[in-house]
Amino acid sequence: MRKLFAVVKREYIQRVRTKFFVIATIVGPLLLLGFTIVPALMFSIKSGGPTRLAILDQTGKMYERVAKELTTDRSRSRPVNQKPEEPPGLNKDPKQRTKDQSGLMQTTFAVEEVKLGSRSPQDARQELEARVTRKELDGFIILPPDLLNGGQPELSVRNTADLFTQAKVESAINRALRTQRMVDLKIDENKLDEPVDLKTGGIGGKEGGGASSFYLVFGLGLLIYMSVLLYGQFVLGAVIEEKETRIAEILFSSMRSFPLMMGKLIGVSLVALTQLSIWALAFLSLSIYLAGTQFKLPAVPAMVFVYFVIYFLMGYFIYATVYAVVGSMVTTTQEGGQLALPIVLLLVMGFYLSFNVIQRPSSPLAFWASMFPFFAPITMLVRIVTETPPLWQILLSLGIGVVTVIGLMWLASRIYRVGMLMTGKRATIPEVLKWVRQA
Repeated sequence: MRKLFAVVKREYIQRVRTKFFVIATIVGPLLLLGFTIVPALMFSIKSGGPTRLAILDQTGKMYERVAKELTTDRSRSRPVNQKPEEPPGLNKDPKQRTKDQSGLMQTTFAVEEVKLGSRSPQDARQELEARVTRKELDGFIILPPDLLNGGQPELSVRNTADLFTQAKVESAINRALRTQRMVDLKIDENKLDEPVDLKTGGIGGKEGGGASSFYLVFGLGLLIYMSVLLYGQFVLGAVIEEKETRIAEILFSSMRSFPLMMGKLIGVSLVALTQLSIWALAFLSLSIYLAGTQFKLPAVPAMVFVYFVIYFLMGYFIYATVYAVVGSMVTTTQEGGQLALPIVLLLVMGFYLSFNVIQRPSSPLAFWASMFPFFAPITMLVRIVTETPPLWQILLSLGIGVVTVIGLMWLASRIYRVGMLMTGKRATIPEVLKWVRQA
């Protein structure tokens, strides 16, 4: 036990004293914030002037409406028979996802009307194509005479790869067409733009967390994902470094392989908890500071932080143990990165499953995703924050996770002892299985 504590102390002090730890502790929350804010800011950057479009309206009454929809860049009602909206990018076909994402892009339009006059539609089209070729226009829209009766409008553009502009034009025409049809049915046009503010609340008079709850869930899931990935890589790097420098051979002469491996896992986990504690104290200080202002942070039950620590530790020991096994099997850092790719993909899958869990935390998919030990550190925490499941499900998830950790450590100790002394080539799967049987 004394040797185990010595390894834990060395791993902890060695990493806490580094400049990287200090920088990561300061920059970590900024990166977490950047993952949510920077994409929106990047989408809002204007890459140039407005998109110049000409509209050839053969209906005689649609130009003003389409031009208004394009220039005001508004996005409002959906078709009556369309299902309620879902978060962008979830459970939708690629075309629908493009439409959703186009709403984030800051695209502006400069629109002009083209009169047909005495020309034929074909002559007008050729003239517009010539203007696009001369770069006087970026594209043109042709509204057919039977547009209100099912006719298909056309959009011709120079840049056919700009799907966002195409989606915005299609949405604008659909909104204008829907409005015109309602006017033709003698429906008051002014009533169409009256907004409705939806009051959201929980069952039994509980206040709804709204967007703050969503971002809290997203932030906690992302924090676990980034922390487990980061500190798991630390374990991988430390194991490979000791193997490359042959330090492991010296260490094995004075202590057994299992306490050495456990010392590394516990030491790095304490480093992670130290960093997370600093962030938690900073968050608490910010909450106290903002308590007297109008800006209110979401109320978070204390048990959420308890569950966060428990599931973080469970996820860390699951993935860090696998990283330790990978490190003992390879001979170079490059090989370790290649073998670690499936581990990263498991983390990514768990993170993306959390979006489905947020929508339907009581669905069968959410249940099984929160029971699978490689996904549970993120998915079960999401369920707890959004719609707390029955206690037996939480205990079952924790039980499965603990059994998985114990099993992985037992397996890793057998592989670690032989693999750390193996040099020259990467171990194959049959060789690893042989080590497990022989140990």
